Amino acid sequence: MKKQELLKLMDSELLEKLYGFCYARTADSQEGQELCSEILLALVKAAGTQGELDRPYPFIWRVARNVYADFARNRRRRSEAFYQGDPEEILPLLPAPEVEDDCWKLLNAVYRRIAFLTKAYREAMIWFYLDGMSTAEIAKRQNASETTVRQRLFSARKKVRNEVEEMNETANKPVALDNIEFYMWGTGNPIGNNAWETCTRQFSRHIVWLCRKKPQSASEIAAQLDVPTLYVEEELEILTRGQNGEYGLLRRMDNGKFALNFILFDRETTEKAQGIYMEHLPAVSDILAAFLEANREEYLAFPYLNRKVDLNLILWQQIHTIADTFDDTVERILSEEYFPQMKAPERPYSIYAHIANGKMYRNGWDGVTGSNVCGYSAIHLDNIYTAHIRPHFHCGLNLSTDLPIQLALRAIRGLAVSSLSEDEKEPAARAVDEGYLYREGDMLYTKILVNDMKDRNRLFAITNRLSEGYFEEPARVVAGKLSELFRREIPEHLLAEWRFANRLSALPLMEALTEFLIEKGLLTPPADGIGAEGCWMSVAG
Repeated sequence: MKKQELLKLMDSELLEKLYGFCYARTADSQEGQELCSEILLALVKAAGTQGELDRPYPFIWRVARNVYADFARNRRRRSEAFYQGDPEEILPLLPAPEVEDDCWKLLNAVYRRIAFLTKAYREAMIWFYLDGMSTAEIAKRQNASETTVRQRLFSARKKVRNEVEEMNETANKPVALDNIEFYMWGTGNPIGNNAWETCTRQFSRHIVWLCRKKPQSASEIAAQLDVPTLYVEEELEILTRGQNGEYGLLRRMDNGKFALNFILFDRETTEKAQGIYMEHLPAVSDILAAFLEANREEYLAFPYLNRKVDLNLILWQQIHTIADTFDDTVERILSEEYFPQMKAPERPYSIYAHIANGKMYRNGWDGVTGSNVCGYSAIHLDNIYTAHIRPHFHCGLNLSTDLPIQLALRAIRGLAVSSLSEDEKEPAARAVDEGYLYREGDMLYTKILVNDMKDRNRLFAITNRLSEGYFEEPARVVAGKLSELFRREIPEHLLAEWRFANRLSALPLMEALTEFLIEKGLLTPPADGIGAEGCWMSVAG
């Protein structure tokens, strides 16, 4: 609209708002009327100028604030000029020339507290007081009644006023977000389903941590972090949606608050849970050592396709399953006797974590598949990684483009060095260094364990017998103690995910059992962390 049409907007409702604006900032009604008159005069002058206005109401309120700023400065000058008291009393009270007028400080404080209001209240305040919209217009935008809008404005004004007063009393400052770190694990297919990808910033992690014990609203989180609610609401949306739109780190409860959506232990709970397992390590270790010695020949008799195998490679292949048999026994007892009615959640990928405590157990197991590579119709390649073994690969490896693995496939029945092309010699040397191959004379042979695909389902058959009562006695004690801890520490809405809590509890077990087997001489780790140990493949012709 043209500036000349500005006066057409001066209806009774707008004049009432302008007078309210003035009265709230002056000492009495007479001074308020004087200020209001000056604002109207400035608007009349503006209406006599040329130009277009895209947003007339914000322009009106900008004029009002500018006039008030001049009014406040003139009022201060008058009081300074005509003060008749003792100058020694008044001079310390006068602001220094470089200090902004108190009204601007107050206005900034008001704006900041408005930003802490939840969305509906924040919008109502901005649209009514800054954009000059009527309650009817706001009601239409918010799809609410005018009564609701007035109630929101009343509540918001009261909240802002109280919080501004509190800020003045406490010199409120933003909270510095200290570094917070979680150790996270996952199970399933992480590609496109990993909710942890939405929690890379410290802001996100602090929100997650605040929601750990009890559900929190956006305004409660904003108050604790001293961050405007607008930003908290946006972050809550991201954390609730997750990477796939279905599984996030937070969930919205029926009351509108946000709660944790995965198992997350604090430092104290982590130490208690893991301590329960470690109490029984000596007994478990003795049972395990006796079992491995008794089944040594049966392990060596498995029909691997390699030219030669040794027990060290076989036990490194088995170490994850060896460690899992004890906590699997604990899990079975927990399921049967303590959480019988709780069905495990079904989702592509689940995560569980604990607060960083300086003890990161880097145990993992990745597998990839391929087809029609080097004459084999199907390949499944596995590798583990532990404190002693670095991974050869992670999920997503393309077998058809990895030369060392292709050479390992070709060398299962022997590969003559003289048959290698010039382009293959360097990858072959690398494959030897990484433990995929070994050399005997002019021949290369596959060093990582290889088995026929038809035997893959019984790779761990011997080790799985450990679950048949070997650990029953210590497992029952552990299960009883863990069930009490889980019911006390896990939020009720997450109790069905107790299995992930059990996995967090058992994290030190594999590393501890590995160290025990190394001390016993049953395991020998690779010298530099990379070798044939912990890597194997199944092939189909």
